[in-house]
Amino acid sequence: MSESDRTRERLVGIYRRKAKHYDVTSRLYPVPFYPQRSQRLRAVQALGLRSGDTVVDVACGTGLNFPLIEEAIGPDGRIVGVDLTDAMLARAQDRIELNGWSNVSLVQADAADFGFPAGVDAVLSTYALSQVPECAAVVGHGAAALRGGGRLVVLDLKVPDGAPRWLAQVGAVAVRRFASIDAWLAHRPWETIRAAIWTELADPSWTDLFLGTAFLAAGSRRGEPMPGLIRLPGEEDTCSGPALPVSEVAPTGPCGAR
Repeated sequence: MSESDRTRERLVGIYRRKAKHYDVTSRLYPVPFYPQRSQRLRAVQALGLRSGDTVVDVACGTGLNFPLIEEAIGPDGRIVGVDLTDAMLARAQDRIELNGWSNVSLVQADAADFGFPAGVDAVLSTYALSQVPECAAVVGHGAAALRGGGRLVVLDLKVPDGAPRWLAQVGAVAVRRFASIDAWLAHRPWETIRAAIWTELADPSWTDLFLGTAFLAAGSRRGEPMPGLIRLPGEEDTCSGPALPVSEVAPTGPCGAR
């Protein structure tokens, strides 16, 4: 079994155990009082969404981003939520039914193997991509699936540059149960994600958040810029898998059942 396969099995086991109480425990992630919700909101705003847009939420978990996306795209828009773990998707389905959303599809798949629908308006991943060994490939596949001017945004944790040991632990504590901290620090996956954003997308941007313990990376599909797109305050420039038509993505159903 490859290291990637072992990582997947470990993550599935962990998130199956965490799924039932994830919405509550995530408020303590990565440490109590961390501004997770405000960072999620900023990530969704960075997508520049409009009514009727289609959004792929990669590693969507229990659907914590769904209400923020729904507010932007409205009932005529569409969300495709992708996650590796059946138990997390079951909770996402509960959220869908509770809110009466009819425009959300769930797909159980590894982010690295997911066949992105073609011509989507936006791709989002929050607090997850740095745990995917093939994170650069996911960015590449997502970028290729965007329509011209479509946006891809990644929000994730990192270790602050030049940080003292105590501050580095704020970023590293999030992976304590998921992987070797030493390995995570050595691989520095946020740098891999940044390089992929710069390689695959036009007008790439990178913003350090909360003392450098998180980052917001964004870019657009190469082509005509999205009309009316503005850069968020404080956001500064620093310088492929098979696709399915959107109509063929699995309809809403428990755990992405087709």
